[in-house]
This record gives sequence, structure tokens and C-alpha cells, in this order.
Amino acid sequence: MTQPLMLWTAATPNGWKISIMIEELRELGIELPPVEVIPVDIMNGEQFSDAFKAVSANQKIPGLVHGTIRLMESCAILQYLGEQFPSSLYPSDASRYDVLQWLTWQAAGLGPTFGNKLSYTRYLADVPEEQKVHPLTRFNVEAQRLLRVLDKQLERKSFVCGEDFTIADISIFPWIRGYKWSKIDITVHPNVLAWKERVHLRPGVRRGLAYGVKLGEEEQWSEETKRRYASGGSFMASNQAIAESHSEV
Repeated sequence: MTQPLMLWTAATPNGWKISIMIEELRELGIELPPVEVIPVDIMNGEQFSDAFKAVSANQKIPGLVHGTIRLMESCAILQYLGEQFPSSLYPSDASRYDVLQWLTWQAAGLGPTFGNKLSYTRYLADVPEEQKVHPLTRFNVEAQRLLRVLDKQLERKSFVCGEDFTIADISIFPWIRGYKWSKIDITVHPNVLAWKERVHLRPGVRRGLAYGVKLGEEEQWSEETKRRYASGGSFMASNQAIAESHSEV
């Protein structure tokens, strides 16, 4: 019997990477095993449970179980799915290395920068405003630098690595899509803005973005959901949460 894909996830940029990948594979007609989606309520600390730590030692979503394989880290999971279910999403020729370098660029630069900007913008309510000035400036400046890099890369291209949509686009898109929540202006980068709209129109992407989201809020969160994420984010970003998670490792 085919081993199912067990995806432990939540409605965050890193979680959406994998749900988009699954739906884009389906869109290409790739035959997948059954997919079991296991929601992880990160607002209530379920990422620190023993069950989830057995999948992701880093206690962050997403996590993937496929037979004897257990994987953490969204970009590693994208690579795994790209190799297990071959398609144009992760090419097998020399162009794979172009995709791989942009996947790494997202994991090492864009994601952490946007994530830190988001934390100081929305979540760190217990930090005095004067102490936020430097990190907010620093992460915004770096975000704009990275956006200039991406905008240049997208010149005369439909997607990040050329005319084919790949896991590089999948990894970058959820972070760019949330620019308003992070308060990072992407509108001054026309190639990035046009690419975001182009990617957003893809049926597989739209289905992937619906994972873990309340019905009717796929494109716009309600004020209640925004408050819940802000409150939960404040807990996750706090020193108390970091200390508590460390004590449980």
C-alpha cells in the first residue's frame, strides 16, 4: 500500500509553501499518495508537543512524514517532494542549481528578514517603542535590498528562474504575499508586484493558500483572525515562549 504523506502544518508562509507544492503537483497531473493534513495550533503551543517534536526537532511547522522519512524545514520538504514526485517544479537538469540557489536565498535571507520585520511590527508588544526603532529600520532596509535583488532577477522573466514555475517561486511567494501584514512596501518594485499577481492567479496556488484558513478568509482575514494572530504571535515572539520551549527540549 502506498505510504501517505502526513503534513503537519499551519496557516503561515512556511506552511503554505508545502500546501501550494502539493496542489501544484496535482495541477500538473502528478499522482500523489493520500495526503493527511494534521493542523498544528501554533497559537496554543502545539508545536511544542511530544508528538510534533517527533516530526520536527526544531519545533516549527511544517513537518512531513512519508513512510520512514521525517522531515522538518519547509525548503527541505520542497526539495524532497520535488525529488520524490518529479516535475518541472524541480528540474533535473543543470537548471536545478539555479532553482536551488534561489530556494536557499529565500531560506537564508528573505524569510528571516520579513519574519523579523513582522515580529517587531506586529508581535513584540512588550518591547518599548524606542527599542524597536533600530530593528524596524534595519529589517526594513534589508527587506528593500532583497526586493531590489528579486526585482532585478525578474526582469523579462515570468518566474524567478525563467518561464517555468518552480519551487523557488513557491518558497518566495507566501512571504511576498504577506507584505501588508509585515508592512514592507513591495509596490515600488514593479517586477515583483507583477510576479506576485501572476503567481496568485494560479489555481494550485489559490488552493494551497486555503489550507488552515477559515472558509471565506482565503484572501482577506477577518478582524477577529487578525487579532488572534497578533495575540498568538506576541506569545510566540516573547522571551517567555522562547524560554519555555527551550526548557522542554
